[in-house]
Amino acid sequence: MNIILLGAPGSGKGTLSEFLCEKKAFTQLSTGDLFRDNILNKTELGLKAKEFINKGKLVPDSITNSMVEKYLKGKKKDLIFDGFPRTDDQALALDKMLEKLDEKIDKVIYLDIDESTLMGRLTGRMICQICKRSYHRITRKPLKEGICDFDSGTLIVRPDDKEDKIKIRLEAYHNQTAPLIKFYKDKIIKINADNCSPEELYIRVEKVLGF
Repeated sequence: MNIILLGAPGSGKGTLSEFLCEKKAFTQLSTGDLFRDNILNKTELGLKAKEFINKGKLVPDSITNSMVEKYLKGKKKDLIFDGFPRTDDQALALDKMLEKLDEKIDKVIYLDIDESTLMGRLTGRMICQICKRSYHRITRKPLKEGICDFDSGTLIVRPDDKEDKIKIRLEAYHNQTAPLIKFYKDKIIKINADNCSPEELYIRVEKVLGF
């Protein structure tokens, strides 16, 4: 089963993906991770993506699609797409990529959440430099301050989690990504993610997926 997690930045897609990967043997395909890997390795695509990320802007489809297509050559089943597709054009491109591999998107989980809640989550978010697990200064603290519980990696604040960058990301989401709700109307499952712990959210999703 291939799944797309759809929702605004901070809605809980990343943490939900962690649970599904750990408990149900999915593999997360995160464009954020693809960008970081390509930037770290200083690939041509990575250097181009970095210019946009540092400005708090979305990376153009041509760059993102090329990274995803390269990844799919090595893994095409039991995937969770987190952060991709972001636009109708990317969704169409993904359908074509998967069709070539005799695969498809089976379910789309849409996490519905209030925008004021999103700002609180994102401005307090910390990410492990190694495994990319998410923490929060108030609601999801690590056992040891500044250190990941799983691999002792250093926790950092992402450059695009600053308030001014968050506003740009949310505006881009509403203009470009929210229309995917209509695009995937035949496959979408809406989940209310307000006032919901990561564990509670996982249980809700587990039920609707029939696990």
